[in-house]
Amino acid sequence: MKILVEIAIIFSICLLAEFISLILPFSFPSAIIAMLLLLALLFLKIIKEKDIESFSSLLLKNMAFFFVPAGVKVIEHLELIKTLWLPFLAIGLISAMLVFITTTLTVNLMLKIKERKAK
Repeated sequence: MKILVEIAIIFSICLLAEFISLILPFSFPSAIIAMLLLLALLFLKIIKEKDIESFSSLLLKNMAFFFVPAGVKVIEHLELIKTLWLPFLAIGLISAMLVFITTTLTVNLMLKIKERKAK
């Protein structure tokens, strides 16, 4: 029963994000809005980690499954990708480096904040 409550919490946040995305005067992905809402709710302690822990773990354990549709789409457009392999490679490498750098900086910032709070 607990997992159903967790699913309801996550899906409610996603539904709210869809609504917010629809009423915004500009295009913005509802998935990003949902992540920001969840972050805010966790930060404000409206939702606690334990409230979504089981379902989140289930999603993380099966994350590879969610990449299957993207992989199929890449294979469908393989001929196009073959003609543009160099730009794809450059974009992939640059974006991967940006993700690594951003993640490193964010983790370092969070560790410094945690240290300050501990003192």
